[in-house]
Amino acid sequence: MLSLPDQVSACLFDLDGVLTPTAVVHKAAWEETFNTFLLQRSQDDGAPYVPFDPEDDYYKYVDGRSRADGVRTFLESRGITLPEGHPDDLGDLSTVTGIGNRKNTALLEQLREHGVSAYPDAERYLHATQRAGLRRAVVSASANCREVIEAAGLASMLEVRVDGVVARQEGLRGKPHPDTFLAAAERLGVEPAQAAVFEDAIAGVEAGRAGEFGYVVGIDRVGQADALRAAGADVVVSTLAELMDGATR
Repeated sequence: MLSLPDQVSACLFDLDGVLTPTAVVHKAAWEETFNTFLLQRSQDDGAPYVPFDPEDDYYKYVDGRSRADGVRTFLESRGITLPEGHPDDLGDLSTVTGIGNRKNTALLEQLREHGVSAYPDAERYLHATQRAGLRRAVVSASANCREVIEAAGLASMLEVRVDGVVARQEGLRGKPHPDTFLAAAERLGVEPAQAAVFEDAIAGVEAGRAGEFGYVVGIDRVGQADALRAAGADVVVSTLAELMDGATR
């Protein structure tokens, strides 16, 4: 019914792009923030202005990573290095933390304007895992994970939350390192081999494989099935409904 190996007793779900379509607002927030920074930098030093691509750049350098890692990775792709900065660098585009904080402000504005809801296939699959007695956790790089799952009506179906806030408090490395997934499995009381990871991001699939989890499901909602397989996904589906219908790739 759920298309999972027999040894799997827990499901670890990424948030953005797997349970909720908040990748759309994340892309818009990153685009606004990075383009403000890139345009300002171009005006200051005369370098060509090449805007952030909300598709190619987002999925290559930002998707699935923590906010700070996303800033560093994208800027490295442009040959730019900035000081780390301080937690209170609100709106300061000259540091990694400042850019990350500006992005978070833009994201919260997007969420307030557009709201958030769960993918219907994800809600259906969560209900099915709950009925089957499988343990369930959400594992996200987002510091706004709690607010999003509550707004989407998913909080009651997820027993454990390991997000950007938890990662910062406990010193967990972000994806593609497996730390956050391993922490979620530990909180659920299962071994990695007993857990399935559900991810739409290349970095997230890499984290699932690095943690030696029992099954890694790639969710391809944007046309990157081959890249998800190359990163280590055991199976790739377009929606979670395909797992219930047996239509896996």
